[in-house]
Amino acid sequence: MKNQHLKNILELNVAVMLISTSGVFGRSISLAPGLTIWWRCFLAAIILGIYCWNRKYSFKIENRKNFFNLMLSGGFLGAHWVTYFYSLQLSSVAIGMLSLFTYPVITALLEPLFFKIKLNKIQLLLGLVVLVGIYFLTPEMNISNNYTKGVFWGVISAVFYSLRNILTKKNLHHFNGTKVMFYQLVIILVLLWPVFFKLDFTPNASDWVKLIGLALITTAIGHSLFVGVFKKFTIGTVSIMSSIGPIYGILFGLLFLNEIPAGKTIIGGVLILTTVAIEGFNSTKTK
Repeated sequence: MKNQHLKNILELNVAVMLISTSGVFGRSISLAPGLTIWWRCFLAAIILGIYCWNRKYSFKIENRKNFFNLMLSGGFLGAHWVTYFYSLQLSSVAIGMLSLFTYPVITALLEPLFFKIKLNKIQLLLGLVVLVGIYFLTPEMNISNNYTKGVFWGVISAVFYSLRNILTKKNLHHFNGTKVMFYQLVIILVLLWPVFFKLDFTPNASDWVKLIGLALITTAIGHSLFVGVFKKFTIGTVSIMSSIGPIYGILFGLLFLNEIPAGKTIIGGVLILTTVAIEGFNSTKTK
């Protein structure tokens, strides 16, 4: 039993580390965010489709309610990825990832709107601390500054990610993590199809290598593992473990892109990650 628990913790940590590679890939691919996400989903859907077919998973969706939830969660995931990659291209791996990792606290604030859960005063206080953290991430309150835009789109991405996770949590009772990811990828492909009619969609040789890495490492393996471990841990534990994600991301940015976060960015990041950890411990106690 103890060995299985350690295995589950390792699985969650590996999932978070693999997902954290998105920062480096997102910053270094030259395509527009919408096109990057389309190719990411196309390649990852092929990989997961082959995997599901080999495992003889049924692709049937039981009822209209499940179909609607998958459609909506897939749309939110697509919006999250596009806005997150836009944030990365405008700013840096550190700012993009730390802005995104406001999502656990945002999730705690949004959950009462979807479930019969009361919003407590601690969550409101943590929400205020997150706002202070975002203030430190922002170099100046000027909407013409790219780093300020990066923080803005990173937080918007966090809202979309929170909504996606809330809806995905409902569908996990009916599907496994790999099938949920496959359905969501297909939905994003359909929704983003119009980008082909407006933008140059041909990646260069360097982009192809990074797109394959993004599809295989970050999406097909990382996100499928991450969705799957929701069944094995409380939301509190997932929040605590996920908070190491920006640390992985910043290390990858330092190693592969030579990006060194500024002092204010580190202060803002510490505030945000501390609130995530506190919310994680708080949710563990109340569930």
